[in-house]
This record gives sequence, structure tokens and C-alpha cells, in this order.
Amino acid sequence: MNINHIRKFRKEKGLTLKDLSGKLGISSGYLCHLEKGTRGNPSIDLMKKISEELGKSISEIFFLEDE
Repeated sequence: MNINHIRKFRKEKGLTLKDLSGKLGISSGYLCHLEKGTRGNPSIDLMKKISEELGKSISEIFFLEDE
């Protein structure tokens, strides 16, 4: 299972799955799978969009473990 922090940072920004998926142009179902790690990491372009929307770096969201 992939470790990512999409859900954590999405909730910190007060966004719902529907809010963020709409901004990203992807389905909320796909975003949910990404958050849970049941789908592999998205393309680099999608990672960039997610990081921009959440105001975090790609590394913070997709590659850093919790402290």
C-alpha cells in the first residue's frame, strides 16, 4: 500500500473529496482510491495539481512518512 497524505492535507484545508476532485478534474472515486493507497501513485502532472491545490510539495504529500 502506498503512503500518501492527500486526505490529511485535504481535511486541513477543509475540502471534501468532491471539492478537491472537482478542482483536479478527476472523479471522487479515483481520488478516494488514491487517498487509501488502493491505486498506485498518479501521474506526475496529477501530483503537481494535487500539490498546488493543497499548498504542499509533492514530497510532503507522496513521499514523506509521518513523524
